[in-house]
Amino acid sequence: MRIAANIGRKAIRITNSCVNMFVLLVVMLLVGFSGYAIWDSGQVIGAASSENYRQYRPMAEDGDASFEQLQMINADVFGWLTVFGTNIDYPVVQGTDNIRYVNTDARGRHALSGAIFLDYRNCPWFSDFNSIFYGHHMQNRVMFGEIELFANREYFHARRYGMLYFNGHLRGLEFFAFVHADAYDLSVFRVRIAGQEQQQAYLDLLLDMAVHVREDVPVTIGDRIVLLSTCSETSTNGRDILIGRITGETFNNPFAQDVEETQGIIAAIDTLSGLWARAGFWGRLSVMALPLLLILLAVFLIYTKRQRR
Repeated sequence: MRIAANIGRKAIRITNSCVNMFVLLVVMLLVGFSGYAIWDSGQVIGAASSENYRQYRPMAEDGDASFEQLQMINADVFGWLTVFGTNIDYPVVQGTDNIRYVNTDARGRHALSGAIFLDYRNCPWFSDFNSIFYGHHMQNRVMFGEIELFANREYFHARRYGMLYFNGHLRGLEFFAFVHADAYDLSVFRVRIAGQEQQQAYLDLLLDMAVHVREDVPVTIGDRIVLLSTCSETSTNGRDILIGRITGETFNNPFAQDVEETQGIIAAIDTLSGLWARAGFWGRLSVMALPLLLILLAVFLIYTKRQRR
């Protein structure tokens, strides 16, 4: 009986040790994953910041050599897009399809954040009636992460202007509508619209769909319009689209050099912004619960140690 009891106690101690090691291993894995996820998200967001391209920003007066240097790095760079009052201040590229720059940056390097790119079917000199730009919807207001904020009426009306640089010339942008559409709505995502009737029908469609419209901007089919499109989190396959017209008149930036705070309106998280964002609710919850798990583990180890005594 005594031998059986000793064997039983040894089996319990071995089992306790195995359980302790397993719990410790799980906690260590969670700590490692959380640290890497936070680092990974920071890397992705940091790589997407417009600050990385500031040195290449073209000057309206004489054309900046640094922009030409960026074009030498990547020949697909053809212009620059700025939306005043936001962090949208990026070089723009155009590939031979609409896939390449989903995960390639403006320097031509692999990057989850991609680049701001023009639909491959559009003319890069903006002779088309409508031109469509695409960019990822990301957190921390990088890339097109701020487009969704234009759904707020006050935010939309406070940010009227931008600029578009192409072919060595600077043009103004005047934003007149914000639209929420489905990604597979081909009536919206179409280009090379020929004929006055078709162009008028397209313009009427956009205005009818608009969440907000700037009534004092008389847009006609004689204008050239641009659509800034990104993913939306308000609906499955949703797209948020800021729409403006190209003007010969350039506008002064009414905002300070530092981007104005958006008074608590936070851009939604893009699923491509890093492991932290991709971890989902339960993944982030488990990471935030790590301190509690560590405390429980310490209590458990102390308790089992005392039991052995």
